[in-house]
Amino acid sequence: MQTEVLRVLRTEAQSWSRHRELRKTGDLDEARRLERKTISRDIGYLRAAFNNPNAYVSCGGGGTILHLGLTTVSLYAPVERFPLASLAVRLGTPLIDCRPVCDIIALANLPKVTMDSQIHPEPWTASSRISLLTYIDAAERLGARIVKDPRAGCAT
Repeated sequence: MQTEVLRVLRTEAQSWSRHRELRKTGDLDEARRLERKTISRDIGYLRAAFNNPNAYVSCGGGGTILHLGLTTVSLYAPVERFPLASLAVRLGTPLIDCRPVCDIIALANLPKVTMDSQIHPEPWTASSRISLLTYIDAAERLGARIVKDPRAGCAT
């Protein structure tokens, strides 16, 4: 799996237009340096997703976001076209696919997932903090599809 992760990250880094342009102009050393820097950064994001029990990926009509606590990584594309998020999901990070949700306002008004274990009691507001499992339950009730469900007994 490690080789596959590195292969995907390397391919993604090499596809960046700036890196391709450097290769075309013959500045291979600078292109490789920037690619290594990009790969190292992305490995850091994957480690953060793996080590944070409340990290998750959300995908909706506006793109895909990898939620890592104080840091988010986003792309205006579906999860299938966001290699970093796809890798995080393949490595076990839950994916909340909001594309099937009809009531986007209710989804947007859900409380945020806590990253520091501080959980607010009901009734919630949009600024409240809840656990990832509670957030998944609420999103699923609205019609979201859950992949790599962390709840016990769920096989998705």
